[in-house]
Amino acid sequence: MSDKPLHLFHAPVREWFDAVFPAPTRPQRMGWPAIARGDSTLILAPTGTGKTLAAFLWAINRVMFSPPPEKKGRCRVLYISPIKALAVDVERNLQSPLVGIAQVAQRTGVAFHQPSVAIRSGDTPSQDRARFARHGADILITNTRVALPDADFGRARDAALGGDRDHR
Repeated sequence: MSDKPLHLFHAPVREWFDAVFPAPTRPQRMGWPAIARGDSTLILAPTGTGKTLAAFLWAINRVMFSPPPEKKGRCRVLYISPIKALAVDVERNLQSPLVGIAQVAQRTGVAFHQPSVAIRSGDTPSQDRARFARHGADILITNTRVALPDADFGRARDAALGGDRDHR
């Protein structure tokens, strides 16, 4: 385990993190090297210790600083929330790092892709579900009530994961 796991991230991500947080938490320090290697990683820690950010920050780093795939196969991050209300919180909490990292990248002249985020819940209108199936988003947030029983989720999942099959 590295004492400085932020070295794994692109410079704008490191600069944003250092400006917002005093230091990585233990779950982040322990999780990031495994996540960066592509290992299946389970982070078990108390609420408020940065588990979600540990997973999302690496995903954001990857999505923002690698070329985006074609729109139809665009989704590279699939977050399945155990409850609908948490999915909305996750989407809201994603905005701070997405905006902050983009601002650092712009200021420092680092090329990046601004990720799109979609939320899919049981009450998502059919036209929005169809639009996602056609165009995708970089990050899809959904919940178990949609992801598990919904018959058309299989098509959306296939569109979401597109060509990046090794990160399912």
